[in-house]
Amino acid sequence: MRLSRFVLVIALLAALLLLIAGPGTRMDLWDFRTGFGVMRWAAYIGLGAALVAVLLLLAPSFRRAGGTVLAAALVMGLVVAFVPWNAMRGARQVPPIHDISTDTERPPQFVDILPLRADAPNPADYGGAEIARQQLAAYPELGPYTSALPPAQAYENALEAAKKMGWVIVASDPASGRIEASDTTPWFGFTDDVVIRVEAEGDGSRIDVRSVSRVGKSDVGTNAKRIRAYLAALARLG
Repeated sequence: MRLSRFVLVIALLAALLLLIAGPGTRMDLWDFRTGFGVMRWAAYIGLGAALVAVLLLLAPSFRRAGGTVLAAALVMGLVVAFVPWNAMRGARQVPPIHDISTDTERPPQFVDILPLRADAPNPADYGGAEIARQQLAAYPELGPYTSALPPAQAYENALEAAKKMGWVIVASDPASGRIEASDTTPWFGFTDDVVIRVEAEGDGSRIDVRSVSRVGKSDVGTNAKRIRAYLAALARLG
């Protein structure tokens, strides 16, 4: 019974490591690389606890004395191991890029956010044709939002949609049709920056959006997902 409880404690330790990996990064207790390392070790420990639990469950004496405890350790260990594995699987399904734009030929440019990105590992400059090629291959559906509204009214809708997204509005310049904002991911607290450009097109308007991560080579699809959500919010406003 003691061994069964020990295995459960190890599984609980793995769960604790998994739970603190993101918040520890968010609170600046360690950098994001350490946070990823904590997640990785949580997976290893959780998988190890699950494996030991399976082996002990195969022994009749342990199964009779601590079957319920071992079953709990098995489930918890597998769940803890699954979370990092699933995140890694998702990362492999998208290109290793962190700059997504609805206009890859003439991407919107940051102005007011540039000082906030001064120490960011990722530059604010667009990566060029290779980044565009990878984006278009992975997210061919992403494109500008066109509206029949005049630019001034389209700008108001664009700003309202950005606010509804919960982003921190850093700058809004109706004269240039530019909106700049920042968004923070919930678990690790990564800050990504967004710039929106509203301009006249024909009798209506065109709205382009660009979302760029401050850290990390791959955004694991976060920026594309953010742009999709924003375009959907914009469409709901008409």
